[in-house]
Amino acid sequence: MIPSRNDFSTLVFFLMMNAQWQPKAFKNSQWIVKDFEFLGGKLAVRGTRLSVALILSVLPQARSVNEINETFGDTFPPEALPQVLKVASELADQVNIAYSDHISCDFRWWL
Repeated sequence: MIPSRNDFSTLVFFLMMNAQWQPKAFKNSQWIVKDFEFLGGKLAVRGTRLSVALILSVLPQARSVNEINETFGDTFPPEALPQVLKVASELADQVNIAYSDHISCDFRWWL
């Protein structure tokens, strides 16, 4: 019997966790990680399978850090919230411009 893709993904994750594999820190952050092998490279909170984007998406409804933690079944480390917000602030402040050689007007002067 050939295992399904889900079974294989679960097995790979289990083997990586048991081999003491750790995702790479994002910009030397203690709590934020970014590794293609973990959540497809999304920014995530170390020690969890929670992406930074997911944490940010519950902030408007949450009244406290404890409420965020309860939302995720007590898996969110409250100490990580300042770094989640710092990373979000840094990324929101970046200028991101899509560039293509196929654009009819030359916008490179602006870069």
